[in-house]
Parts: sequence; structure tokens; C-alpha cells
Amino acid sequence: MALFKDWQDYAEMKSSAPDAQQYWNDYFLRERDFYAELLDSEPITGTVKALAERFNVDVVEMTGFLDGINDSLKAANDLENLTEESEVSLDYDKEKLYYNMVAAKAEWLYTLPQWDKHLTEERRKELYKEQKSSMTVVKGPKIGRNDPCPCGSGKKYKKCCGR
Repeated sequence: MALFKDWQDYAEMKSSAPDAQQYWNDYFLRERDFYAELLDSEPITGTVKALAERFNVDVVEMTGFLDGINDSLKAANDLENLTEESEVSLDYDKEKLYYNMVAAKAEWLYTLPQWDKHLTEERRKELYKEQKSSMTVVKGPKIGRNDPCPCGSGKKYKKCCGR
């Protein structure tokens, strides 16, 4: 069975356990340490097993970290076919990673002091605003009953698409 499926099953099992809140709090602390080290070093590569040993987690949790960062990598890893011996690269796009951390509402990650050497404070604010505004829904102008129908039929809206 692939590690990614193991991770999904493990996360689901942990989420329904009575101590779920404590587990996820601990997991997020380990995740913070993972990103702090990642931001402090050059791009990291290695097998899943070797990376798990480096970050002092088991291979299933390492798969969870890989799942979390995969959308921010320059070349995404094939999570579906991941095994302990799979070679993975953690070469990330720093702006995309920051943007995705804001999108995930992971304040414990996007406020890490290690970001100072990667992105200026102004750029981080820009990315933050950009991500937040991307989630804002903008409604178009309301069409009145007696306005011309926007479909172009020439009829009033109430006699055409407004029925």
C-alpha cells in the first residue's frame, strides 16, 4: 500500500480519536519545526525514509508534511505512488509556499522568523493581501425586472431569463 493512502487513513483515525485535539496540536508543533529547518537550509532532497529520520518523525507523518508542501514545490512529488525509498525533492517556490500557508490559515507557519531572509516584510504583506482578496466574492450588478435581458434577446429580463 502506498504511503499517501496510509497517511490519509492515519489522519482520519487520529481525527476521530478522543485525544484528537492534543495529537493535532503536537503535529502542528512538529510541522512548525519542519518548516523552520526547511526555511533555514538549501533545497533538501532524499528518500522519504531518510527525510523522516532527519526530521525525527515516522514515514507516515513525513508523508503528511510532503502532502502539505507539495503544491508549493517547483516540481511536485508523486504522492500517490510514494514509498519509503521514493526520492523526493523539497525545492519550494518561496512566494507560493507563503501564499499557500496564508490560504491554509497556518499562522504558526507564515509568521516564522525564518521568512525574514526569504521575503521582505512588504512582499509578505502583498502576498497576504493577494491571498485574502482572492477569497472575496464580488457580486455583479443586480438585474432589474424591467431591464433588458443580459442574454441579448432584446426582451425584458422578467419575460426572458428572469422567469
